[in-house]
Amino acid sequence: MKAAQGRLDYGQPIAVIDIGSNSVRLVAYEGLTRSPTPIFNEKVLAGLGREVHSTGLLASDAVDKALTALKRFRMLCDRMQVGVLWVVATAACREAKNGKAFVAAAERICRTKVEIVSGKREAELSAFGVVCGFHHPDGLVGDLGGGSLELSEVSGNKVHAGITLPLGGLALQDVTAHSIKKAEKLVRKSLDNAKLLKAGAKRTFYAIGGTWRALARLHMWQTGYPLHVMHGYVVPAREAYEFAGLVHRVNPETLSQIEVVADARRPLLAYAAVVLEQLIDIARPKEIVFSALGVREGLLYAMLSSEVRRQDSLLAAAQELNLLRSRAPAHGDELIAWTDRFMASSGLAETTEERRLRHAACLLADIGWRAHPDYRGEQSLNIIANAAFVGIDHPGRVYLALAVFFRHVGLIDEELSPRIRELASTRALDRARVLGAALRVAYLVSASTTGVLPKTPMVVERGRLVLRFRNGFKDLAGERVFVRLRQLARLIGREPVMETE
Repeated sequence: MKAAQGRLDYGQPIAVIDIGSNSVRLVAYEGLTRSPTPIFNEKVLAGLGREVHSTGLLASDAVDKALTALKRFRMLCDRMQVGVLWVVATAACREAKNGKAFVAAAERICRTKVEIVSGKREAELSAFGVVCGFHHPDGLVGDLGGGSLELSEVSGNKVHAGITLPLGGLALQDVTAHSIKKAEKLVRKSLDNAKLLKAGAKRTFYAIGGTWRALARLHMWQTGYPLHVMHGYVVPAREAYEFAGLVHRVNPETLSQIEVVADARRPLLAYAAVVLEQLIDIARPKEIVFSALGVREGLLYAMLSSEVRRQDSLLAAAQELNLLRSRAPAHGDELIAWTDRFMASSGLAETTEERRLRHAACLLADIGWRAHPDYRGEQSLNIIANAAFVGIDHPGRVYLALAVFFRHVGLIDEELSPRIRELASTRALDRARVLGAALRVAYLVSASTTGVLPKTPMVVERGRLVLRFRNGFKDLAGERVFVRLRQLARLIGREPVMETE
């Protein structure tokens, strides 16, 4: 069988099945990498934990539904030729009297061991998921499942010991007999005793879990947010507090845009909102950031070598896309060095984060080359703004997308959505134009071939923007190149000069 050309050669795919209290999910990944790329993702809302607190048992119909899903997932893994499958089970399975019997049946179906993770282990894996998915995270991590809430603290790549509380949506629904008022009191009492929350003041709270993501999706659609990318979606704490209060006080069916939330999730929205509202009131974070990565990705991150863990997840993902879609992947690395030299001489201040984003933009600058020339800018913008990248916030996504957009269409922005532009600061928009203009020079000089840019440096000297053609490359100096050099020179207030040797 001919190998797919749109896949990287990491060997056989790997997969994780997460048997949660509410959902059973399979995610297959291209390989064990710093920036894991899903190739398949499916969940079934089985509701295993909906009666555990009242009966002590996993509901029989939920067990049947979960085992049926596992049979499908195992066959899919076989068809995808998954090399390694990890299966983890969380709160419902570790608390139910028939949890071990269910796990034994699951092991027979999955043909591998099922790890029943402790609450402490689940908190650790959730925190590792945040470390995997965010660049230098700092704050508290909360993973809200159907049966429990895991809380932990992260600082950079350090994960501190966490705790688990029985505050999952299904658990609250069960133990309070579907009473939101009783749930409010129970949540408050539990969180008041959680000393860990004191560490959350004026820091970020990273929210993990399907029902919290459903809340975020509802907020996103109600506010008309221009990017429908859940990972890294930020809501200021005060706004999140008020929104959560609204959601838990009204009938979810009356909420605007409620159709963006799956029917099976809607009954749990109020409970998730109560937990979030109380967390904000007690921990006093500055913002809520929603994470699409959690236990599954944390499990994979924990298996990486220390060397791979130290890699930048954004640059790793950008390098992969560069390798898959650029005409000459090594040209992206040459662009990084070429723009490094330009920026160092330009007098333009650049933070460490801005430099990192510029490097990612260089790696992504040629991924749209197969599109029609009239649509390369638009297509590149859409791919980059909505890509499954991690380690980047939404304004950073927009900067990358704009820089590559300008590289294709020039320095005009009439075709840009004004809502997308709103996510970029004035400084970021200016830097995107500067980098886009520089990339326009580089690609016209080199035609995306390697070995040219190192011999045609562009630097600022004595108030001039100088592009030099050395070592037999003087014939590449043309009128169109000078026109583009002049466009860049105007942006940075310099005189354009081309020199040949």
